[in-house]
Amino acid sequence: MSQRIVVDPITRIEGHLRIEADIQDGKIIDAYSSGTMVRLIERILQGRDPRDAWAFVGRVCGVCTSVHSLASCRTVEDALDIVIPPNAELVRNLMFCTQYMHDHVVHFYHLHALDWVDVVDALNADPKRTSEIAQSISNWPKSSPGYFSDLKKRIKGFVDSGQLGIFTNGYWGHSAYKLPSEVNLIGLAHYLEALEWQKEIVKIHAIFGGKNPHPNYLVGGMACSIGLDDVSAINAERLSYVGDLLHQAKTFIEQVYIPDLLTIASYYPEWTTIGGGLGNFLSYGDLPVNGYRDASAYKFPAGAILNKDLSQVHEVDLRKEDEIKEFVHKSWYEYEGGDGVGLHPWQGETVLKYTGPKPPYENLNFDEKYSYLKTPRWKGHAMEVGPLARMLVGYARGREDFKEVVDRALAALKVPATALFSTLGRTAARGLETQLVKDWALDFYEQLLTNIRNGDTRMANTAKFDPQLWAQYAQGVGHSEAPRGALAHWIVIEDTKIKNYQLVVPTTWNASPRDPQGQRSAYESALVDNTPVADEEQPLELLRTIHSFDPCMACAVHLYDEKGQQVSRVQAL
Repeated sequence: MSQRIVVDPITRIEGHLRIEADIQDGKIIDAYSSGTMVRLIERILQGRDPRDAWAFVGRVCGVCTSVHSLASCRTVEDALDIVIPPNAELVRNLMFCTQYMHDHVVHFYHLHALDWVDVVDALNADPKRTSEIAQSISNWPKSSPGYFSDLKKRIKGFVDSGQLGIFTNGYWGHSAYKLPSEVNLIGLAHYLEALEWQKEIVKIHAIFGGKNPHPNYLVGGMACSIGLDDVSAINAERLSYVGDLLHQAKTFIEQVYIPDLLTIASYYPEWTTIGGGLGNFLSYGDLPVNGYRDASAYKFPAGAILNKDLSQVHEVDLRKEDEIKEFVHKSWYEYEGGDGVGLHPWQGETVLKYTGPKPPYENLNFDEKYSYLKTPRWKGHAMEVGPLARMLVGYARGREDFKEVVDRALAALKVPATALFSTLGRTAARGLETQLVKDWALDFYEQLLTNIRNGDTRMANTAKFDPQLWAQYAQGVGHSEAPRGALAHWIVIEDTKIKNYQLVVPTTWNASPRDPQGQRSAYESALVDNTPVADEEQPLELLRTIHSFDPCMACAVHLYDEKGQQVSRVQAL
């Protein structure tokens, strides 16, 4: 007989996610993913100037801090047939790469590592042995016995005082933790170091975009000017600082992140056969090197993979109305044509529907609607998006840079390529693509410097800024590969104003409820793929699989009961 467990809220994510899972004989046999928050950004945009949309959609989330603004600018530029200057494209690429490096490192250490690293057990570590292990896996200079001894004393002070601070409420001592004490101490040390590093790399966003989070963008290019001797522009000093920050990031990724990832993964080989899920993967592609419209030259290639078949990559067209459709069969929305229909985003509707007596998350009924997320499908298929999808598409397309980093990691871990289809494969893919991105970022940086040296300082194309030059009716689509996966915005412009605007975000693909055919999406499917639960009171393994996707539900609206009281509070790390 199965037992239902409820984890609400899932912590160490962005936003509000509820997971309900049925456990039988120590494994998850069924699972439900419910987004318990609502946004309605699409409704807010209706009737506004399309050139302003980037500023609104950028506030969807403070974690995916720039990708929505980028996608929005591309959407409007597509609708109005605007081509941006090469320098603007390069700066956008640098902003993109900065976001990836920051996001992936933060995810690994601050959102996901504590699923694998037992903080309290680090107190049992021998600092001398810890130093030996650290120096054997990396040249990172902060690795002396004294360094680890001092850190151990600091953590002991927290534990002895009964105040673990940010590490409170962890499942410390859980049987699923397998790292030696010394590796736990290394992971903890780098957790703290990553907190310091992450505030430095985002300065690139502040230099080019004025601030972080939510840096400035501009339809037609970027909202910054280049003037090598101008104190108010992107001058020589600021460009040099960008180079320094990129090289610092390269060092931290090569000497800290990747060695830690491979070391920790080596102690959990069983997780290469757990949590693979759908086996269907989707990437829109990104990082143009010959202009956004030449998708064949993207650093991240586009494509779809079905049933784990790496011998064939299917083409993806975001304009074809029979490819991507969103359903609301199990979502708290309604379509004019009924719940059974799917709508392409250009025809998308965002109309809330909930008539129950209490907030919906208090009494979830999985035979009816159970989430504020819509359910997107590609040609009727549930798809996983994200780092694993991107790495698999690049690998399957035969890209040598992808094959090199993937094959090297597989060899280091002594596992076959099928290990990628797993919770651990998903986590590893995030690190592997960061290896690619750190080098691509330096390439884009050098290209930008070369253009400037050659006298090209253009940053915007203002030829179509005047709305009187626009057609009465236009529609467009702009996409990106957000850190968490395929992101696209669709816009319909009529009489110079936004008539319809729809976002289909990565977590919508991954965390959505079942479709009219009963197909699970990526979260639900991964959880029922061999995921164990050793202790139903501490479902650490469930968190490992969910965190491997790096959920981003986008915080904004919190749900309360009809009397304005908080319904429940669950303490979890």
